[in-house]
Amino acid sequence: MDKKTVNLQSTVTKVGEYVTQVIHFVDGVKRTYTGIKPKTIKQGQFTKMFLKDGSMLLINDINVLCIEVFNEE
Repeated sequence: MDKKTVNLQSTVTKVGEYVTQVIHFVDGVKRTYTGIKPKTIKQGQFTKMFLKDGSMLLINDINVLCIEVFNEE
């Protein structure tokens, strides 16, 4: 089966091919995730994204205060 790449229109794709995100949650906790592929970010009730190692990260948007995005290159 032929896979088609769909542009999900994430503005994070302008930062770089791989990014690091620091996610600040409303309760004061923050987490840093590296190796995120911005082209795979899809937003819904949970924002979904894939990492370099093939794992998927799901974030419940209702608990997020802000996200910092840094280029890894």
